[in-house]
Formats: sequence, C-alpha cells, structure tokens
Amino acid sequence: MPAPLNVRPFHREDRDQLTDLVNLHAAAVVPGATASVNTVLSSLERCPDEVVTDPWVAERLTLVADRGGQLVAAAHLHRYRDDDGVGEDYRGTGHIIWFLHSPGASHIPDAAEVASVLMSACLAQFGRWRVRARHADGRLPVPGVYGLPEQWPHVRAALQRAGFVHTGQTEVLLLAALADLPAPGPAPLPGLGSHRTVGPFGTRINARLDGAEIAYLELGTTLDRPERHARLGGLADLADFELPDDPHPELFGWLLGQARDWLELCGVDRLLAYATDDEADELTELTRHGFRELTRTARGWDHRPA
Repeated sequence: MPAPLNVRPFHREDRDQLTDLVNLHAAAVVPGATASVNTVLSSLERCPDEVVTDPWVAERLTLVADRGGQLVAAAHLHRYRDDDGVGEDYRGTGHIIWFLHSPGASHIPDAAEVASVLMSACLAQFGRWRVRARHADGRLPVPGVYGLPEQWPHVRAALQRAGFVHTGQTEVLLLAALADLPAPGPAPLPGLGSHRTVGPFGTRINARLDGAEIAYLELGTTLDRPERHARLGGLADLADFELPDDPHPELFGWLLGQARDWLELCGVDRLLAYATDDEADELTELTRHGFRELTRTARGWDHRPA
C-alpha cells in the first residue's frame, strides 16, 4: 500500500527533487536541456526575463505532492494584482505557470490520481485568492520549454480533467545543429553585405543592399548563461527575422550563413527557432535550411469547468 499523499507548500529541502522533476520534463522537449538548482529556486521568486508581466505578480506559491519523502508532483502559481497598473488580460487573474507530475510507473501506479489531487489544491488556492479567471501554461526556466508540449500528454490530461481548455495558438519549436545550417558564402546579389548591430531581442545580423537594410535576423545568445543553467553554453535562438516580400531565393540561406559564422565564434552549436503552426512559409524556409521540428506546443489554457 503506497504511503499517504501530502500536498503542501514547497520547502527548500525539496529543491533537488523539484529540479529533477523540472529537468525530466524539459529534456523530453529540448535535447539535453537542464536547469540548475539555483535557476529553479530563483524562478520561484521572480522571472527576470518577463520584464513586462513579472512586476504585476502580487503573490507566488509553489505546491508539491509528497509521498513518503518522494516528490511526485509540483505546481507553481501566480496571482496578478487587480489594479490599473496591470494589463487588462492579467488583472486579477490566477495562473498555473507550470504543472508537473511523474507519469505512471510501477512506483507511482496512481499518477493520474496524484495529479488530480494536486490540481484540486491549485484550484482551491485560486478560490482563496478570489481571482476572476484562471489560466495555465508550462513555462519552465529552460530555453524553449513553454506552453504544453506534445511530449507531456500526462500534464495535458490533468489540465483537461480539471476543466482547462486550449484557447490560444499552437507554436512549432525547431532546432538546427549549427553544422546543418548553410555555410558562410559569397553574397547572392551584387552590393549585398551584412552588418551587425544590437537588436531588441539580441544580436541583429542586417542584410544591406547598396547601404539600405532589406532583411535581418536576430540571435539570442544568452539563453545558457552558466550561472543559470547546469550545462555550459551551446544553445542560442533565432529570436526574430524579417525578409522582403519577394526575397531572393538565396537571401535567407546567406543570412543564416552569416549567423552561423558569428555563432561559431560565440561557442554555440545549436540554434532554436519558433513559428506558429499556420506560418507555412516560415516553416518551409526554416526546414529547408537545416532546422528540424522538435515539438508543437499549445499555448493559452483557460479554466472553463462544465
């Protein structure tokens, strides 16, 4: 007979088991993805990358499900302030930032029941907070892990049983080994050159034709800062790119070659990219130039109980 299940607030001595649970889920989405214990602990206190929404958070709570000293499930909740300083969509709402539980196995034969007990505790907390709406996500402190990825069917099932429905977009997460990107090469057009500047999301590689900018892409190269993650560097993301309406067929590949040259100097060997599932042209361009699909992740879950 299994030991009794105890749902309670997170204690600092849970930190190693919680990090293991986070990394178990992250590594199924992004190959080799891990977060350090310090990264996980810091993310429970604030989300520095969420520069707009994080200051709106009024309360944070992490709940864990403990069975005989074994942490088998956990969830992190936010309550957003209910005042004019908060964006309308967030004002007075409660969010499950992430909800994780060990899938069924011989040592956890009642995994779905465990998840339901923890979910009930999350909804009860929202009731005590008197939030006007309840939302859910799967945003872990790991690059590329957000929404509900396809690799987490047990988490999706737990949310659906509790009355959450997917109301947002589905995004495609892609990954390219740097060696699979186009190699740096000559410009495909006379007068075409590249110029590197600071962009709003990272390092911008601009394509300039006769001095006029015609396209760009931006590279985020601070995803794996060593003080935040258990593994050193190696991962960057294609945070943004823009091409002209009728681009030269080799322009995007040439830009990626310029990016590859810079990323090699940065010590990066893998590049993430993102697109929504209805952006067919973008997906075609990315897969044509060395990216492969890692997952499709469902963003935007609202609580709509029957």
